[in-house]
Amino acid sequence: MEHEVFVPVTADRLQQVLSDPEQVAGAVPGLQRDADGTAAPLSGRLKVRVGGHAITYRGAARVAPRGDGSYAIEGEGVEVRGGGSVKLSLTVRLESAEEDEAGTRLVFAGTGAGEGRVTEASAQAVEGAVRRLLERFAEGLGRAAEPEPEPAAPEPEPVEVTPVFETEVPPSSFDEEDDVDVEEILVPPAEAAHARRTMIGRSAEEVDHAPPRGRYAPAPAAESLSTSATLRWAAPAAAVVLASAIVAGRALRRRR
Repeated sequence: MEHEVFVPVTADRLQQVLSDPEQVAGAVPGLQRDADGTAAPLSGRLKVRVGGHAITYRGAARVAPRGDGSYAIEGEGVEVRGGGSVKLSLTVRLESAEEDEAGTRLVFAGTGAGEGRVTEASAQAVEGAVRRLLERFAEGLGRAAEPEPEPAAPEPEPVEVTPVFETEVPPSSFDEEDDVDVEEILVPPAEAAHARRTMIGRSAEEVDHAPPRGRYAPAPAAESLSTSATLRWAAPAAAVVLASAIVAGRALRRRR
């Protein structure tokens, strides 16, 4: 029998895989390797479906390079349930594909013999089972020969940005008890008006009814002049002191 399978990898990479028994064992479809670490890599159980039969064989195989660049595969197995057995002898040749195809063609050629349950199927069913097995085996070799992808660069961690309108505003350093209403520490309107009138001087009404001044004003006595001047300057000062005392008293009561 002869069978050909195309694999989209280079011949150099396939040669590296075929030279490694561990990678060859990983490419055999459905191979259940023995748990014993001392067993050969290409040993264990293999289930094969031939026609309407599913036969499990227990055996081993060997892969060896040949001088012409090809590889020889020799294997045998016995039925797990039954007295039948099979033997297989294959050669694998690597041929570079055409220029418009990036890959390699694996050309399998060889012979096989069997007895037991496998003989109950037709020759066409046996040949079809072997071809399917070789195609899956070639695909496994191609996956093992694919170059490992380069590790992706780690993505930068996202920086959490808090919107300006969601930023918490720290509380004021002043206690609520220490807050003083600005309106409450202001001078009341009546007292402010009184102080303003006192500080500015006499009102327009007082000016209208005031006695004449200047050279037409009568000369006051010296004692009365000094007394009125003193009172005129003392009144605004007293109003300021009184307003300040009222403000301070209200502020102290508020703090209490």
